[in-house]
Amino acid sequence: MSSGCLAEKMGARSPGGKFTARVEGGLAHGKSADIFSRNPSLIMTTATVPVPSSPPNPLSILGWTLVALLGAGSIGVLAWSRGEPVNALWMVVAALCVFAISYRFHSAWLMAKVLTLDELRATPATVNADGRDFVKTNKWVVFGHHFAAIAGPGPLVGPVLAAQFGYLPGMLWMLIGATMGGAVHDSVILFCSTRRRGKSLGQMVRDEVGPFAGSIALVSIAAIMVILLAVLALVVVKALAESPWGLFTIACTMPIAVLMGLGMRGVGQSGKGLAVISVLGVAALLASVWGGQFLHGTKLEEFLTLNGTTIAWWIMGYGFAASVLPVWLLLAPRDYLSTFMKIGTVIALGIAVIVLAPVLKMPALTKFIDGSGPVFAGPVFPFVFITIACAAISGFHSLISSGTTPKLLGNERDIRIVGYGAMVTEMCVGIMALIAACAMEPGQYFAINMAGTPEVVTAKVTALGFPVTTGEMSALAASVGEKNMVGRTGGAPTFAVGMAHMFAGVFQSPSALALWYHFAIMFEALFILTTIDAGTRVGRFIVQDLLGTLWKPLGNTQSNSAGTLATALFVGAWGYFLYQGVVDPLGGINSLWPIFGIANQLLAVLALALGTTVLIKMGRTRYVWVTLAPLCWLLAVTMSAGLMKIFSPAPLGFLALAKNFEAKIAAGGTPAELKLWSAQLFNNRVDAIVTGTFLVLVVIVLLANARVWWQLLAGKRAAELREEPYVTETDGAKA
Repeated sequence: MSSGCLAEKMGARSPGGKFTARVEGGLAHGKSADIFSRNPSLIMTTATVPVPSSPPNPLSILGWTLVALLGAGSIGVLAWSRGEPVNALWMVVAALCVFAISYRFHSAWLMAKVLTLDELRATPATVNADGRDFVKTNKWVVFGHHFAAIAGPGPLVGPVLAAQFGYLPGMLWMLIGATMGGAVHDSVILFCSTRRRGKSLGQMVRDEVGPFAGSIALVSIAAIMVILLAVLALVVVKALAESPWGLFTIACTMPIAVLMGLGMRGVGQSGKGLAVISVLGVAALLASVWGGQFLHGTKLEEFLTLNGTTIAWWIMGYGFAASVLPVWLLLAPRDYLSTFMKIGTVIALGIAVIVLAPVLKMPALTKFIDGSGPVFAGPVFPFVFITIACAAISGFHSLISSGTTPKLLGNERDIRIVGYGAMVTEMCVGIMALIAACAMEPGQYFAINMAGTPEVVTAKVTALGFPVTTGEMSALAASVGEKNMVGRTGGAPTFAVGMAHMFAGVFQSPSALALWYHFAIMFEALFILTTIDAGTRVGRFIVQDLLGTLWKPLGNTQSNSAGTLATALFVGAWGYFLYQGVVDPLGGINSLWPIFGIANQLLAVLALALGTTVLIKMGRTRYVWVTLAPLCWLLAVTMSAGLMKIFSPAPLGFLALAKNFEAKIAAGGTPAELKLWSAQLFNNRVDAIVTGTFLVLVVIVLLANARVWWQLLAGKRAAELREEPYVTETDGAKA
């Protein structure tokens, strides 16, 4: 044992005002003591717990009190305003105050008391370093990768769509959900995977809960992953089809990332070397964004003007390459590079809000909270919690937190900035997206997000109480360089319009609306594509975990051939649904699109259940409410939403919609109508079956976890944590 390790065990104080404490998990807390009586090796765990080196500073206390009061006051203004105009600045202030307080206090408590991080313990990136998947990486590069991977369309599109309920439900859900749910969810799973050699969520369920529950979890996760990535890829296809500027910028990020990866490999990931590489990479990225506008009229523009089918194939190819190449060469540096663009743009959008101080034109609550909304069907509960996922809590994050990120993490202490910090940063992104949507004229907002001809849509929107004319929508389309802005559903065009108006307003250049609109579209595509590449690599691990039990060579994650084959299988799965969705408006992934949100949140239920199991096994019974509270909430939300989507009357319920189309087919129609109705009948029946299956599988896994909880707390089962053996950072580096 090294002297440093010995000092740790003895609880020695370090010069920097920290001490390493020995945590006696659960010994003084009733029945939980019985857990450890059977396994004494689990009684003592080590943790680096920050403690004040001096008495609290009165000025610091006063400062944080003022921040708390300012945040509470801002939320109060937004919550209680009715009828009078409300400035969007209040929302920005509320988000920044919540961000600051949650990261400063809640994250510190979570890391020190609940997870008890140990900065002397070696991570998988050190112990299992292979130069391919396990690569010790600078914490800011890991943060960039993690943030880019988790921040897909959710924080941009979800809040925009949820704006049909008004600005208040979405805002409150993001502020509360991200801090008390999402940040906990991401940090706990990242911690668990880091302690278990970077294992996937499904494999951890198998180890900690049991083979049966683990197998069901792996099957569920693999199926949900295919749906998620196919949906995300389709959004990218729609954003980049016939858009040479956007495609040019996206394509440029790949060679820039490779050069950055080679540079960081050569000069290291700290100090001046990383700073120089980062500056050069960002400069090259900004140059590609700026230079894309000059493609007009050139042969390169013609070359990059691709249809949806071609782009779909290119996305599949990129996903495959990002999965099989060493993580340091393409995936990590590209995500790191993309993060500069993502966070930089969001900060710029926040500055634009501060400069312009726009009024929120959407009311706090609309009449559509009852489920009669024209953008999507469903009442505010539970569907605001399904529609807004990534900016609050998202099950997809658990796959990144147990996939690529734990294999790159250089030190356990970095879980705070990577797991917690990235989540609350994403919350701020979602708040900015909500502001962009709610600062628009409500009539324009609804016209953009309702399907139909301009005449029909504008008449419907006006009848709903939000006046808008076809002339207004035509003028809007012309100002952003588009032929039509009516019926541009999905949320992405709405965010782009809102963002374009903000930036054009700051620079006082209405003529630049088209420039900023297409920049925003490219920005959204960049957001989403970084989720696809990391998601595909994670999917590779899941396929190897799942099929490796049937054929052991495929489960060898250190084998290049096994990894390549698993990647091909996974890309083939989501690529098939993507391709069919591109060529058929009602086929492929389009048929499963309505269950996207529910499937995603069901993953979070699985992850939080695992986190609760691990906390109990660690003797942290007093803290299980940290994961159990968001688990119970999400379970109520997903089960309610799932059952409503299956059994509710039309237009919400799948079975009711299927019955309506069945009646139309029986009554007869034209060949084209019969073909359309048959496809819609099939899709709604499939959606009902798939949704019901997912609900049942998740309940089975949850009950398996609950059984383990009861056995542990009743003293009927030994607390066998499947953590890797304790290795210090020094010993891990030697190995």
